Amino acid sequence: MRLLSISSGKVAPLFGDHHPDYKSVPSAIRKTSISNLESCVQIHINKLGVQDDEQADLNVHGGVEKAIYVYPAEHYVFWNQLLTRETKKPTSLKHGSLGENFTIEGLLETEVFVGDKLEIGDLEFAVTKLREPCFKFNAALGYKGAAKAMVQSGYSGWYLRVLKTGLVSAGATIKLIPGPRNTSIAQQNQNLLMKRNQKDLWD
Repeated sequence: MRLLSISSGKVAPLFGDHHPDYKSVPSAIRKTSISNLESCVQIHINKLGVQDDEQADLNVHGGVEKAIYVYPAEHYVFWNQLLTRETKKPTSLKHGSLGENFTIEGLLETEVFVGDKLEIGDLEFAVTKLREPCFKFNAALGYKGAAKAMVQSGYSGWYLRVLKTGLVSAGATIKLIPGPRNTSIAQQNQNLLMKRNQKDLWD
């Protein structure tokens, strides 16, 4: 298990400056890799996440309990195939395109439980919850069914609390330290799927 990429982003208009209805909607969902296997730059991680990374709506993103958003690289094949089919445009997403801070390999939602700890390099994190996508995720990927596809597929990724701050770079190994193991991220996602299906809560 290892860290493939660290990404960050700045708050900007989600739909650009010329959309008649949404030009005032801010978002930092569009992330850019700042440390990767081609350039293993050390990045400072503080209690609120990646240094200089921003979040537009702190009610639903960021903060101590959602300081780092992690996403498995294994799911990129799914998204590239889905978007290529649905948008009729060849798609090859770069790490960070799903809004994640850490792109990792070797660890999936079925294997991660709330309360587990992850040691990444010299740093330590606690798993807190899954990511719940909204209309901003649809906009970032240019496909109105993206949020629904994320929940239905179970490819949600998860948030981390930072327990030990410091420097880390892409290429760092990941060690999983099991917690109580009561609820996995995959189980949380199933609960969210049932809730949305019952109430028809799709953006």
